[in-house]
Amino acid sequence: MKIDKVTRGWLLELQQTKRISLEGNILKMIEADPGDDEFSNYLKEALEKDKDSRRRRLDITKQVQDRNKELQETQNEVERINQDLKAALEEAEAAKKKAEEAKDAAINDLDVMQKKSQFELIGTIVKVALIVILSVGLITTCMYAVAMITDRDTQIIGSTWSNMFGILLTNAFSIVGTIMGVKYASENNNDK
Repeated sequence: MKIDKVTRGWLLELQQTKRISLEGNILKMIEADPGDDEFSNYLKEALEKDKDSRRRRLDITKQVQDRNKELQETQNEVERINQDLKAALEEAEAAKKKAEEAKDAAINDLDVMQKKSQFELIGTIVKVALIVILSVGLITTCMYAVAMITDRDTQIIGSTWSNMFGILLTNAFSIVGTIMGVKYASENNNDK
């Protein structure tokens, strides 16, 4: 395709004054008149600039695509790490819950063992106290009976026997009261 002299002049002037040349596939369609070396050089330079420009745009596009690919890979890695972190947090939460449950179970077991040992201790104290009370009462009663059978003076032994039973009963109630108080106090301490 040939262009007229006015357009040719305008294109050459535009290149010289503003450094602007035609670009694109239109350059392949335009032909210079034979012997018009100036316009022929213009077309060659414009084609070379167009090729360089296209090559630079292609390089930039490739760089942008490479960066986008890197960004996508980075984003995928961040998402994977976030999922791993979330899973780790859920596992930690589950482990914490299990630890708390184990702690509660251990505290309950310890409480049951303490109550059991306290109950056994109270039972042992009560048994020993009853044995002592019954033994002292039986011995005192036997001494009182022997004194009555041997016709001895029983006035002192009788009052002693009476006092002894009073003391034994008082001590028995004191022991039971102390045991109940300790049991009540330990139950209130465990509730707090």
